[in-house]
Amino acid sequence: MRTPERTPEAGVLRDVAAIGAAMVAVGVSFGAVAVAAGIPGWAAVTMSVVVYAGGAQFMAVGLLAAGSPVAAVLAGLLLNARHLPFGLTLGETIGRRLRDRLLGSHLMTDEATAFTLARPPGADRRRAFWLAGVLLFLAWNVGTVLGVLVGGVAGDPAALGLDAAFPAGLIALLLPSLRDPETRRVALAGAVVAVLTTPLLPAGLPVLLALAGPGLLAVQRIRARSAPAGTPEAAAHGGTLKTSAPGGLPQIVAPGSGPVPVDVHDVPRADAPGTGPVPAGRGEKEPC
Repeated sequence: MRTPERTPEAGVLRDVAAIGAAMVAVGVSFGAVAVAAGIPGWAAVTMSVVVYAGGAQFMAVGLLAAGSPVAAVLAGLLLNARHLPFGLTLGETIGRRLRDRLLGSHLMTDEATAFTLARPPGADRRRAFWLAGVLLFLAWNVGTVLGVLVGGVAGDPAALGLDAAFPAGLIALLLPSLRDPETRRVALAGAVVAVLTTPLLPAGLPVLLALAGPGLLAVQRIRARSAPAGTPEAAAHGGTLKTSAPGGLPQIVAPGSGPVPVDVHDVPRADAPGTGPVPAGRGEKEPC
């Protein structure tokens, strides 16, 4: 009797089911809260289909109930600005066709992004994104419809602890990515920035500030990859700068490669602040 092989899709479905259950529950709460705030049921369901942003939808319900529709739109845009780096990261995974990009950007959530980035690049990552995106979208909207039907019975999600389900799930998904020491340092720095600025700034801005660290790291890596071999920039990102025998040209020894001659003008002068003595070249006298 043959044992069925476990496919990548099965693993994604298992992981999505855990977050999807919490998403259904919070969707029920959103539908109930929206109806209790005086928003028509059809409007709450339409918002979940068209907007599909849990935090922004809860915020919009409160602002709409207070009579501030413009503030609801602006707050939603600010809160969801974090999807800009998500789109830059997943652009190639989603696909190049306009149809794929439009639909993929709508299905892009924190959870779908975490599921996708946990997979190796390639076809598996693409399948993971679409499976997670579609299933979580359905879970959120099913929950909203149920919430509209049950009215105010669901109550406040905070009373049930459901508001902690999404952060806990995201942390569990991101833990495998924190094995790299450099990634851990960047993640810790971003978390500290977000925690310190949350009491001081409007919703959404702390997340954008926390992304500054990973952004600077990405720029640094791009510059390192694009720097010509044998330059001081390349040495600064993994190579070592060495000097040959007195009178010879300094060389950069890059990892896994031989020495590369460097223009003598790129070498720090002996009298430059913070540098040690440099052996005298041909035709130069040793200092007394």
